[in-house]
Amino acid sequence: MKKTTHLIVLLFCTSFAIAQTNCSNAVSVVLDAVTTAPSFNSETGAVPGNFCGIGNGNGSNGNATATKGKWYKFLATETRSISITTLLPQNNNTDTRLIVYSGTCLDLTCVGANDDYNNTNSSYLSFDAVAGTTYTIAFDNRYSNNGFDFVVINTPPPAPDRLSFTTTPITGITGGFDNCIVDMNGDYLDDIVSAVNNTTLVITYQGSNGAFTNTGFTLANTIIQPTWSIAAGDYDNNGFNDLIYGSSSGICLLKANSTGTGYTTDRKSEPYLVQRTNFVDINNDGKLDAFACDDNAPNRYYMNDGENMNHIQGGIGDFPSGGNYASNWFDYDNDGDVDMYLAKCGQGGSGAGGNIDQLHRNNGNGTFTNVAAEANMANPEQTWSGACGDFNNDGWMDVIVGVNAGTNGFTNVKRNNGDGTFTSVTTGSGYDTNLFTGREYVAHDFDNDGFLDVLGSGSTIMFGDGNFHFTPNPNMYNISANDRPVGDLNNDGFLDIQNGGSVLFNNGNSNKWLAVNLQGIQSNRNGIGARIEIYGTWGKQIRDVQSGTGFQNMSTITAHFGIGQAATIDQVIIRWPSGTVDTLNNVNPNQKLLVVEGSTLAVNSFNNGVFSLYPNPAKNVVNIQLKDNLNVTLKSVIVYDLIGKVVLSTSDLTHPLNVEKLAAGTYILSISDIENKKYTQKFIKE
Repeated sequence: MKKTTHLIVLLFCTSFAIAQTNCSNAVSVVLDAVTTAPSFNSETGAVPGNFCGIGNGNGSNGNATATKGKWYKFLATETRSISITTLLPQNNNTDTRLIVYSGTCLDLTCVGANDDYNNTNSSYLSFDAVAGTTYTIAFDNRYSNNGFDFVVINTPPPAPDRLSFTTTPITGITGGFDNCIVDMNGDYLDDIVSAVNNTTLVITYQGSNGAFTNTGFTLANTIIQPTWSIAAGDYDNNGFNDLIYGSSSGICLLKANSTGTGYTTDRKSEPYLVQRTNFVDINNDGKLDAFACDDNAPNRYYMNDGENMNHIQGGIGDFPSGGNYASNWFDYDNDGDVDMYLAKCGQGGSGAGGNIDQLHRNNGNGTFTNVAAEANMANPEQTWSGACGDFNNDGWMDVIVGVNAGTNGFTNVKRNNGDGTFTSVTTGSGYDTNLFTGREYVAHDFDNDGFLDVLGSGSTIMFGDGNFHFTPNPNMYNISANDRPVGDLNNDGFLDIQNGGSVLFNNGNSNKWLAVNLQGIQSNRNGIGARIEIYGTWGKQIRDVQSGTGFQNMSTITAHFGIGQAATIDQVIIRWPSGTVDTLNNVNPNQKLLVVEGSTLAVNSFNNGVFSLYPNPAKNVVNIQLKDNLNVTLKSVIVYDLIGKVVLSTSDLTHPLNVEKLAAGTYILSISDIENKKYTQKFIKE
């Protein structure tokens, strides 16, 4: 279990020491005891902070000038790092400014200072203390006369599996729009997508040698730019990912051609304020649909009929004044179809008066029911997104409800009970003392220890321990609050973060990993909506393949698992949206898998219910025979090898399929009917 560095106030005692007015009569404080500093009243004399780099105490903020100081002292009994902080929940973000000195009162030496730690009003300072040295601690009233608590603690050393990142500028990417990390050229390496303006798309392709190359594409004028959201998915199943993005004026679809070398623009005419967008197969027909949250009205989605994306409004998130901020599609009730958690702006925003989070259960027939109230997911927090994943590895998807603004408490950690309900387990999780707010919350295993972490508020990663305890990364980075999609951008098995014009490359550790890419045949090409399970000494882990998580960016579609120090993965199971189940046994770690739908099944384990093949095995030709009493008209056939490459295709179904030129081996034959439904069957070529 990981050590926690949260400043949870479960310490030994509380001291109500009244600070003296100058250094010479500073009051002693001790390690691990919360000290209450009362409001500034009779103190006189500003704290000399000029040589600590925070100004000389002159100046003002409202009616509060830095005219008063509080003085304390601490004797270090051992040589090690200590931390002093006012970042405590009981302070309610009171504005404090902290300065620490060594030396005598007549000859003070600056050790360090802090004001407005990590975008809060609180103070936090860590430094290496030397045994036997007395340190003088001072606060002034430049910004507030209010009282507050503070604590001196030993700084827990970074655990060996904690991470550092190297920030590297990458030529060609921009931070002006919501960016996207996804494979755009079919090589299963994550690339970076950024739109420069209405008529240009820039893709920064990742090369096999770790280098990046930039390609610009000229577009028909989209008018729309990805100022609010972007998502990716192959909605025409041609092997190259397409894009959907939105702004305050509506959405636009960019459709890749058959070689991934150009894009056509499908600017939708409906004007509305778009928030989160997703690609998801809503009706499970093997084709990706597009979903868009509407901030001012019921949600909108575009159903894919194989030729067009047809607009529908309402039915999944119908609150009349909108407030729909982030849609996250996953299977919360483990019934095999995809449901949707809808994060709302909640109290204090445009949705005031009942606009609270929703949980839409898939009824299995193309309709959805909001079950948030009975599931305990009608969260009142003003959240713009939630991190969804199995945080305790029990096989059920949990939700961390991120708080972006308002006064309804902290980020809310919701455990899936496995019976259709959720329970808040925030107390003691580390999020109960996290005062930060933010709009972008996503779940990934950044340190590959087998437990999901959260990139959320506070410009940091909260590391999970598998038991709903989360610890902030001690290696802090100035990560933008918004523009930060996640993916493996140097193909080393550790997840990186694109941030503005740079990439935060994950320096990694010794933990092992597995990455899984899917290629659907009967299901959609990306396998979006599939459930991937891995089993080993750790028990079970799950991932649901998704397009569009968090509030606005697009992170990798590749399913990424960390497995700690485990030497092998006993079993990998892919449960496809079509119902097909692929199983791989005794899988080695530290590799990327590409699993084609049905590729692990025995030849006669398919039961498509529509046609059969004979002879099977075949030498020269394969005959396709419809089963009796079926009113189905077949349109075309495609044959794939077991790595997903198309080796044969035809629309002539009046003659036997000539397979004479195929190499000996196993193949998957996929037939489409005139309604674009797909049916698959394996055969062996001798």
